[in-house]
Amino acid sequence: MCGRYTLSQPAQSLIEKFQLDEVPSLESQYNVAPTNSVATVVVEQHSHKRMLRLLQWGLIPSWAKDPKIGSKMINARAETVAEKPSFRSAFRHRRCLVLADGFYEWQRAQGKKQPYYIRMRDGQPFAFAGLWEHWQGPDGSVIDSCTHLTTEPNELVRPLHDRMPVILKPEHYQLWMDPEVQQPEQLQPLLSPYPSEEMVAFPVSSKVNSPVNNSPELVKAI
Repeated sequence: MCGRYTLSQPAQSLIEKFQLDEVPSLESQYNVAPTNSVATVVVEQHSHKRMLRLLQWGLIPSWAKDPKIGSKMINARAETVAEKPSFRSAFRHRRCLVLADGFYEWQRAQGKKQPYYIRMRDGQPFAFAGLWEHWQGPDGSVIDSCTHLTTEPNELVRPLHDRMPVILKPEHYQLWMDPEVQQPEQLQPLLSPYPSEEMVAFPVSSKVNSPVNNSPELVKAI
């Protein structure tokens, strides 16, 4: 699973990498946790332009009676996402990019869990494959939320965890977000482990274990 990640890139970097017209001022996040508001990119259905949207991390299905269910739906398995009732509608109609520049996994060793930080070798931002959903409560309250897809780990992540987030290649962004593409067989080939040779992983401070901590210190190798 992917339970914590980072996004600390300047706005101009995100504009260039994800072909956006503009990006609002975003606070650097070194410890994004479930239920946080996270930066995503969607394609607007009518203009077909890419837009940055802030969504709550933890997908709330439109039919859910209690929005708290979102805290249990921070990840969706790529292998079953097309069939699961909680995700299948979003998989066909509401796909997004979840912006990041690294993520954390924990390795069990000698009764302890050592956090590792995983990022691209070049330090550039990237995108998790995401789904988003619109939920409206009986009182009229509205929550737009998202989830990350996960897949089997690559060679780099495998010693740390048995799952990793689906990281999309830039050439696949447009296909993934295209609202006209709705057939699972067109999308499943995109949901494979990202090449491990393009990534690095290293141990970091256990301070990341607490979601209240948010500083550049969290992503420094120890």
